[in-house]
Amino acid sequence: MTVLVQPGEAPVVVEEPRTDRAVSLDPPPSGDRMRGWLVTITVTLIGAVVRFWNLGFPTDKGTPIFDEKHYVPQSAQVLRNGGYEDNPGYELIVHPPLAKQLMAFGQDLFGYDGLGWRFASALAGAITILLIVRIARRLTRSDLLGALAGVLLIADGVSHVQSRMGMLDIFLALFVVAAFGCLVVDREQVRERLAVAVREGFINNSPFGPWLGFRWWRFGAGVMLGMACGIKWSGIWYIAAFGLLTVVWSALARRAAGVEEPWLGSIVKDVLPSLGGLVAIPVLVYLVTWFPWMASETGIDRHVVGGKVKDVAYIPDVLQSLWYNAKNVYKFHVELVTSDTNRHPWESKPWTWPMGLRPMLYYYESSAVGCGAASCLGAIMLIGTPAMWWLAFPVIGWAVWRSIGRMDWRYAGVLVAYMAGLLPWFLNLDRQMYFFYVTPMAPFLVLMIVLALGEILGRSTAGSERRGTGLLVVALYVGIVVANFVWLWPILNGNPITPEMWQQQLWLPSWR
Repeated sequence: MTVLVQPGEAPVVVEEPRTDRAVSLDPPPSGDRMRGWLVTITVTLIGAVVRFWNLGFPTDKGTPIFDEKHYVPQSAQVLRNGGYEDNPGYELIVHPPLAKQLMAFGQDLFGYDGLGWRFASALAGAITILLIVRIARRLTRSDLLGALAGVLLIADGVSHVQSRMGMLDIFLALFVVAAFGCLVVDREQVRERLAVAVREGFINNSPFGPWLGFRWWRFGAGVMLGMACGIKWSGIWYIAAFGLLTVVWSALARRAAGVEEPWLGSIVKDVLPSLGGLVAIPVLVYLVTWFPWMASETGIDRHVVGGKVKDVAYIPDVLQSLWYNAKNVYKFHVELVTSDTNRHPWESKPWTWPMGLRPMLYYYESSAVGCGAASCLGAIMLIGTPAMWWLAFPVIGWAVWRSIGRMDWRYAGVLVAYMAGLLPWFLNLDRQMYFFYVTPMAPFLVLMIVLALGEILGRSTAGSERRGTGLLVVALYVGIVVANFVWLWPILNGNPITPEMWQQQLWLPSWR
């Protein structure tokens, strides 16, 4: 409200126009929806071609490579049994079943070969491209920047390799990105509902603001986070991060709507529903991923009650068995520490991950053929495209500045998601860690870069010279990223190359 004081007259209180506040909460949509979807589908199809290209190659003489050797046989058990594993595999069934259930579909369609092992991973990678285009478009309100986000994710070496491996992490990335996208839409929905309250004049019927009703997109985020936990337990960190994020976003929306006590209002009216949507729902969804195991007779650890486990009368046997299995898995991860005498040659620590300073060699064949020379080799190396990953710290610094110095919710949200994938690994530095753990971080690095590219590009209302210069810089940068990806292509896919070319690909001593 505004107070007007005229000489010799009583102060007059003038209410701010409701329409202005409502429009700031719920601005009109920008861009052409049809054009936005055409851009999304086009970029996704290009990404799908890149991800699926020669997907069944290479193999280790017809068998899986690297950590596929754990998860591919387990997914074959899942396919055989209808959703669960029954063989402990040297006690290495140490992750929930959902990713292996998804991988089983590919084996059911194409058989027990490279294409079958990797089909679901490649599909997950393609869907992640679609999601990142849509999320970037919502964050920037720009079809161009949405398309560039998709192009950058296509050209990311980490996302590319993990989309072509029968491993778990690309599925974790998919569901984490999907959950983040749901929360971005939920934020818009919250602001739309508050805008209605402003227009209709009941925004301050309570000092805490109105109740916001059932939030379907937050519910969707909870489902996605439950599925993320059904891939790997590291999804728990995203539950904590995204739960905090949605409560803060709701408080800021209440403040923008003119609520008298926005932060207290968010605590009173948003925390409990958020716990239901982003904690209870994920727990239920996580348990659903175990239903085939629960219904089985031969699942690993399914019937330990009364034998290895003393029966507790008031707890169902199936939950006791699941808890026993979970304790064993937790014990495995806690004891998976770096040995001074038996250190994995490609182990890395989290401070090296943002720039990808210690990649991983997944495959090496010294007697490959087809490179056009007398001596050929083939290799797959998990490398983050340097033109993106080497900018990580400047981009993170810029995101921190925009989040704190300019209160830019977009940078703050993406930064929280990125850090939820990085910071928890600093809690136990003795644990064995590997670069492929960054797979869920890669899409959020892309989003931070795209937000920065939006600053360089300039507003659509900027002058033609400013806009043209920004467009030139952005185009040059994206061209460099794509060229860098093309250069790395042979060692991202295991194509035959000469030993000389192999040496030229290894840019840093830490890559060797």
